[in-house]
Amino acid sequence: MPASLFVVILGLFCCSKESSQSVLGRPELMGPSVALVKSIADFHCKLEIYPKNVTILLQLFKEGDRGKVLGFYTSLNGKIANFPIVVKPNHEGNLECVAKAQNNSDIEPTVSYTQYLKVLEPVNEAEIVVSSGPEEFFEGKTLDLYCKPHAGNHVSYTWLLNGRLVSPSRLRYVVDDHLSINRTTSEDSGSYMCIASNHFNETDVFFSNSSEVVITVKDLVSIPDISFTVLKEDSHNYSAVVACQTAKGSPPVTFSLYNRTELVANMTVDDRNATFKLPLVLDRLMAWLQCQANNGDRIESSQWIPLEVVPVGGPVTMHYDYDIGENYAVIDLRFYCKAAKGSFPRYQWFLNKTLLHGRGSFYYVVNQDPGESRLLLSVGRSSTGTYHCEVSDSFDNATTISSKRLYMDKEVLNRLPVLVVAVVFGCFTALVVLVSICCCIGVIYRRRQYGEKTPLSFEMEGMMTAYEDVLDCSEYNEDTDVLNTASGAEFDQASEASVD
Repeated sequence: MPASLFVVILGLFCCSKESSQSVLGRPELMGPSVALVKSIADFHCKLEIYPKNVTILLQLFKEGDRGKVLGFYTSLNGKIANFPIVVKPNHEGNLECVAKAQNNSDIEPTVSYTQYLKVLEPVNEAEIVVSSGPEEFFEGKTLDLYCKPHAGNHVSYTWLLNGRLVSPSRLRYVVDDHLSINRTTSEDSGSYMCIASNHFNETDVFFSNSSEVVITVKDLVSIPDISFTVLKEDSHNYSAVVACQTAKGSPPVTFSLYNRTELVANMTVDDRNATFKLPLVLDRLMAWLQCQANNGDRIESSQWIPLEVVPVGGPVTMHYDYDIGENYAVIDLRFYCKAAKGSFPRYQWFLNKTLLHGRGSFYYVVNQDPGESRLLLSVGRSSTGTYHCEVSDSFDNATTISSKRLYMDKEVLNRLPVLVVAVVFGCFTALVVLVSICCCIGVIYRRRQYGEKTPLSFEMEGMMTAYEDVLDCSEYNEDTDVLNTASGAEFDQASEASVD
């Protein structure tokens, strides 16, 4: 080998060895992936390729923030670096290890692959913040609640209402620490509590329960109903007891009674009904009344009613209808009783002289409609007798008006009335007479059609006589006899007619 070539190879070998010893490899960062706040976490940085006899500085940084060193270590001859750090919340993120040679700017620094560190701060002192406003409000508004722990991250939230889990729905939104309820009703009232929790691992779980916050959703008042009854004070004086009530509405409720535009009276009650007492004169329109209800958010008004009481007056009428069963027999009967006038009638039913009230073995009294009373009967032996009804004022029984009496038993109900029998028999007789007349008219019409001759028949008869010698009528001897008989008879009749 030429000496010059040997020198070149030796120089390349020396240069490559020197360059390999002047290059830093990529460091490897090792450490925990999750750590608690204020705990000490140990991170290690190992460098496999490094120049001999060169001091290497290993530093721990958070990615993107080289201005703040989290830890450093001076390594000689590849010794593994150890970085013990006191974990803070701002340490969470990607960490990296940077290796560079000290006092040698010719060697390029190298950076490890990043490692993510999750920093967990145990949750503590959770509380509920009502951001929508007061804790007591009327239905229809939106409720917004937030669960705010004083400390903690990576927190999960659970909401409870009266100890039961609040699940998301069409009107309930549960997103992280926020609970929102739209168009609230009184069913959304109760004690709310949030539970904040976070997990360090499968066994270490931290919880914080908030204090309960009581939310009261008040019902708005509904449209009130108004009615009145009559109270007899003595033999000449009466009063009207006006009742105002609303089906819903959180108390207290203020009821106001108006006569047209004039305020008559008002009162605030811890219930949903109130009564007012007014003087009353019978048979006179005293006022037009309206009731208003208010529980703080809006006012609702009832319909207008006249304050007028008409005493019961006659006549009292009673009628009935019935149901038909098998074999066209009457099985159920309904009596109706009604007075000609009266604002507050009281109805009483009698069988013979026995008062019927409520429900019995064969009857049922229905007084749902104040203008009419019904008595429902099951037809049988027990229901046989004389029925009538009596009507009086519900507030004063001084005047009682009775209906006519009506006797009823099963045989009478199922017996055909004389009028019905007469109508049926008359219809049948008329039908027989009508059929007979039709038959007579048919017979007379038939006789006229075949018994009288027309000029054409005489002409045909003459033609037959003229050709009698020519035609061979041996085949028609029988018909000819009939026709001849008929012709002779007709002729005789015609002769007799001409003689006459």
